[in-house]
Formats: sequence, structure tokens, C-alpha cells
Amino acid sequence: MSYTAILILGIALSIDACIASFSYGLKYDKEKLKNSFLLASFTGIFQGFMPCIGYYLTSLVKEYIQPYTSSIVFLIFTYLGIKFIIESSDKKKANNLCIDLKCLFLIGIATSIDAFSAGISISLTGSSIFIPALIIAIITFVNSTIGFYLGNKIKDLNTQLLEIFAGLLLILLAFKSVY
Repeated sequence: MSYTAILILGIALSIDACIASFSYGLKYDKEKLKNSFLLASFTGIFQGFMPCIGYYLTSLVKEYIQPYTSSIVFLIFTYLGIKFIIESSDKKKANNLCIDLKCLFLIGIATSIDAFSAGISISLTGSSIFIPALIIAIITFVNSTIGFYLGNKIKDLNTQLLEIFAGLLLILLAFKSVY
């Protein structure tokens, strides 16, 4: 697999993480550096790790896991999207959003299911996995950080509408995983 192909793959795979981080950037004022770093770290690590799993477990994935990946992503993103929409009108819970360890794992998994499949593709091409996984992880980390700060910068518009929009984006990602 060429480096150009790996870069394009890394950018494509990082879009979900960037959108999820953008959505969270709309909500978080406090501890921006910590929260953006946590989101970027979890999404980057999962994006780098999941292709390795797919790469090494290609035969198992096709038979047992592959049929359910879109359903898993759909459920996670739908849950997060609905949560964003509901919390957009609840000002009391505005500072008590889901950025705990459980949610970070869910975001990491949901944004990296495609990377799992990419690992299968990389395996089938006969390429090594280490360099592609590292590049994918770095690109995702950077794009996730950018997404968080972009969301944080434009949130001074109508926050409730942007939060609903962010929730809808997450739900659209859910439907993208099924179709």
C-alpha cells in the first residue's frame, strides 16, 4: 500500500472522529485542552489499534463480527446524538456531559469501526500494518483536535441550535454506518 493511499485512508477514517470532536467542542468551555486531548487521544488510539485487530483477525471478522459492525456503530452514534439533542435544552446539565471514561471508549469504538475494516483490507493487500496504523492514528489525533477547537470557536452562535445540529450529525453518522 502506497504512502499516498495510506494518507488518504487516514484522512477518510478520521472524519468520524473529527465530527464527534466538533460536536463535543460545541459543549465544552472548561478544560478545553484536557477534553480535546482526551477525545483526540481516545479516537487516535482506537483508530490506530483497530486496523491492527482487523489485520490480524481477518478470518474471524468476516465470519462473525463483520455482519454486526454497522449495527454497533449505528447504536452508539444514535445514543450519543439523541443524548446531545436532549441535553441541548437542559441548561442544568450543560456542564455535566458525557466525557467520562465510558463515553470516551464508546466514541473511540464508534469512530474506529471503519478502521477495523480497513485493517482487513490492508491485510488482504499483503502490506505490513505498523506504518499504516501509526499514520492513521496520528492523522485522527490531529483532525480530532482540530474538530474540537472548531466546534468550540463557533459555539457562540446559537448554542442550542448548534447542539441539536451536532446531535443530528452524530445520528447521520449512525445512518451512514448502515447505508
